[in-house]
Amino acid sequence: MGDNRTDYERLAELNITYIDALRHSDAGWFDDQVGEDFICSNPDGTLFAKRAFLAHVAKPFPVTEYQAEEIKIRPFADFAIIHARTRFKTAEGKVKRGRTTHVWVKRDGRWIVAAAHETR
Repeated sequence: MGDNRTDYERLAELNITYIDALRHSDAGWFDDQVGEDFICSNPDGTLFAKRAFLAHVAKPFPVTEYQAEEIKIRPFADFAIIHARTRFKTAEGKVKRGRTTHVWVKRDGRWIVAAAHETR
């Protein structure tokens, strides 16, 4: 049976899974879900291509209580942009906020992450 969810519903689910995979250092999920041409813009201004991003994600996640809030999902024909405010706690227990933007593209009927931008 086919997947009858709308693109918006599928992207909302994928966004939840993205955040969960990040919290659990699940590089395997990201290996399957990000494109080979993926680029991540990091809070310190550096850029990670897919392999560097996977190596970074595989390390223990450096913050706790990481949450995405104020999520805005903007699907277009074959791409989507997801914006969110992030809230997390540092190892020292300090609560901080940031922003995240993920660009998703639909390739061969499947949504994959093409780019990410993180601020803290």
